[in-house]
Amino acid sequence: MKVKITRLLEFDAGHRVMNHESKCATLHGHRYKIELVAEAEQLDDIGRIIDFSVLKEKIGTWIDREWDHNVIVFNKDAETLNALRSIPRKKEPFVSEWNPTAENMADYLLKTVCPAELSGTGVTITRVVVWETPNCHAEANL
Repeated sequence: MKVKITRLLEFDAGHRVMNHESKCATLHGHRYKIELVAEAEQLDDIGRIIDFSVLKEKIGTWIDREWDHNVIVFNKDAETLNALRSIPRKKEPFVSEWNPTAENMADYLLKTVCPAELSGTGVTITRVVVWETPNCHAEANL
């Protein structure tokens, strides 16, 4: 039996796509929606892959801590980093090794965040969809 579950998470964050040819080169923000698709080799004793609240706790807590109400910045974007560090803030910018496109965000969640946060659960996130707007999303799959 092949069973999958999906958990939705939402957060607000800013970013700038360095070297973008249009308006996304300007610092701006989104109300992101994340879809996490989870699979496991077998269901637990009560018939679940994992409780939905565990996904929210583990992945949602990471998102809240690192990305929510923050700015995701490419580590090569010195101008944005310098500007952000010169103003009062509650969080340090999330500095990434990748340009903060929806595609890169989905891939980072799939390959880095989810395996680390779900270690030991027997659950694998096999698909991550990052919605930047109600009309535009990127998807990463294992």
